[in-house]
Amino acid sequence: MASSSRCPLLDCGSRAWPRATCSPERQAHGSARTLVYARKKSGFAELLLQKRQGEQPHGKHLKLKPGRVSPPLSVPADIPRPPYVGSAAAPAFSMEPQVHDESGVARMRAAGELAARVRDFAGSLIKPGVTTDEIDKAVHKMIVEAGAYPSPLGYGGFPKSVCTSVNECICHGIPDSRPLQDGDIVNIDVTVYLNGYHGDTSATFLCGTVSDEAKRLVEVTREALDKAIAVCGPGVEFKKIGRTIHDVADKFKYGVVKRFVGHGIGTIFHCAPSILHFRNNEPGRMQIGQTFTIEPMLTMGKPDDLIWPDNWTAVTVDGSLSAQFEHTLLVTGDGVQVLTRAP
Repeated sequence: MASSSRCPLLDCGSRAWPRATCSPERQAHGSARTLVYARKKSGFAELLLQKRQGEQPHGKHLKLKPGRVSPPLSVPADIPRPPYVGSAAAPAFSMEPQVHDESGVARMRAAGELAARVRDFAGSLIKPGVTTDEIDKAVHKMIVEAGAYPSPLGYGGFPKSVCTSVNECICHGIPDSRPLQDGDIVNIDVTVYLNGYHGDTSATFLCGTVSDEAKRLVEVTREALDKAIAVCGPGVEFKKIGRTIHDVADKFKYGVVKRFVGHGIGTIFHCAPSILHFRNNEPGRMQIGQTFTIEPMLTMGKPDDLIWPDNWTAVTVDGSLSAQFEHTLLVTGDGVQVLTRAP
């Protein structure tokens, strides 16, 4: 979750959640809106999910408005839960990076492979008239039938099993009753907890007939992630990721969201390092056996964000479209492996 691992939920990214220490702060914005603030400097992952809506025309798409959120789904008692489940508070961002032995790598591969299959299945459900709540139910069923736990569910009180971010929603959208519209773009952020390890990934999908401008934003965001992955390897400075993504965004005059970042992941959902997607001079180098996410969020307009009163849904202040892609990576002796590629 675009992380905060809400840490970009979760900041991941895939929302995403954020990294370091998610520091919720309430600030007045119009009518006293609650802003969940992810410290990007110390590296917060992202907080994870978002919400759907839509009615008033806003530019070329309908402005998002909250829909009805159904009750959280249950998980069979025999499926192991992450330690944060049952607590209303999001866990503190761990400063301990995830570096795995052979057994840990095997479990990370399994979690990543399942997350990728679930992500692509969820994407296949996207069409006009389908609600994001229906997608959440289908994702939940697939994850628990695989013997895994949907990591977003219960993370800091997040009420759903997946994040669904539509149009101007940057990340951490909460699935609800809003039917998808022809021309929408939809980010699906999936994280699974399998055999004690998290696998985190997201992709932005097209709903029906989408404008050329929206298609280009989606493709450029995918390109930014792919190029960032290509520069990774043992000993590489993490700051090269942000520089690479920012260069791609600048070429197309897109904004780069700074509040939500990538993060370390493994037995812990969100931990060090914080992966900044913009130019920076933060220290740190990649280690063999380390796992982390990269999850850039690009916008057609300004990258400034606003958090809805639900404390999760992050939208662009100017209503411009936003797209995101995310993968979980493993650093190897000669580069990196993408653990959440499509099978």
